[in-house]
Parts: sequence; structure tokens; C-alpha cells
Amino acid sequence: MSNPIKDLIESRVSANYFDPAAPVSDEQVAELARLATLAPSAYNVQNWQFVAVRSQEAREKLRELSFGQQKVVDAPVTFIISGTLKAQDQVAAALKPAVDKGILIQPVVDSWTRMAQGSMYGDERAQRDEALRSASLAAMTMILAAEGMGLSSCAMTGFDAQAVHAAFGLDANEVPVMLVAVGHAAQGNWPQKPRRPLGDVLRYA
Repeated sequence: MSNPIKDLIESRVSANYFDPAAPVSDEQVAELARLATLAPSAYNVQNWQFVAVRSQEAREKLRELSFGQQKVVDAPVTFIISGTLKAQDQVAAALKPAVDKGILIQPVVDSWTRMAQGSMYGDERAQRDEALRSASLAAMTMILAAEGMGLSSCAMTGFDAQAVHAAFGLDANEVPVMLVAVGHAAQGNWPQKPRRPLGDVLRYA
């Protein structure tokens, strides 16, 4: 029996070359971001933000800030995926819709808020770690969503985070974690590269 998720994971490649003449619609861009928000996050705090870099001018600026990587110009959209700091202050607001729908009760939200405050308040490293985790989970979810929509993608960490933060008007609490270029693959991309043997990376306890 075919397993669509397994098939997507096994067929996915990181595209270095995109067809600049093959568009990605605004509806597809919005859907990619929506699906990315279904990623898991601690306390369901959803501490991520997305900037869809679409215009020619903005893509050329992003190319400058990503060390001249042409793919961010050729791809119709590249997402700047950021994690947000101070997640502990966002828990109550993030969970209110779950309370309104009767999924959670307020005492649970209050308890989770206290736990988040206890683990992150005043601890910049813990806040940053949480931002990195959440943004990375959202990025991977977006990558698989793109694959499922017949699009190709490439996760990119080769960029000047400080310059991207300034050039694209990110909030003080937003940490740019990853770029995800999305479009239609052109010729010349490598197939999926072999992975290390499972015995090298898996232990049982």
C-alpha cells in the first residue's frame, strides 16, 4: 500500500536550480504558510513568523544577503522563517482559541503559562533555543507541504541573519532562522543524496 508521506520524504530533494519562468501563485504561497503553521510547537505557542519574498527587487536584495545564491532570485518565492523570542509571554494568547472551542480548559492554560514562564523567563538562551526549534519545525513542515503541492524547495542557512533582519524589517523579537526557496525545479538538480547507515545514527536505550 502506498504511503504518501513516506513517498514525499523519500523523493524530496534540495533544489539548487529553479525555473524562473514557472510561477508560484499567491494562493500557493498562502497555503504553504498556512500548512507550516500546523507544525508542532511547545505549548502550541506558535512562535514563528514568515516573510514571503516575492518581488524582483526584494529577491535581488535577498540574493545579496545570502552570499550571491542565485536560487533566491530564480525561485518565485523565498520564505524568511523566523522564530520569536519571549515565547513564554505568548502562551495565553496562543491558546485562547483552543479554550474558546472547548479543546482546553482555562486551568490547563494557566498551568502551561506558569511552566513556560518558569522555564524561559529571564533565560535568553532558553528563549532562543525555543525560537530555533519552532522555526525549524515550521520550515520542515513547509518543505514537505511544497513537495506535496508538486513544488521543489531548498532550505538555506547561508545568509547574513543580522542584515536580513534589518533589510526586511523584522521585529526585535524575531530571529531569522532559515530561508526556504520554493518553486519549480529546473534541470541540473542532484537526486537525493545517500544517507548515513541507520546503525551510525540510531541507538536503543
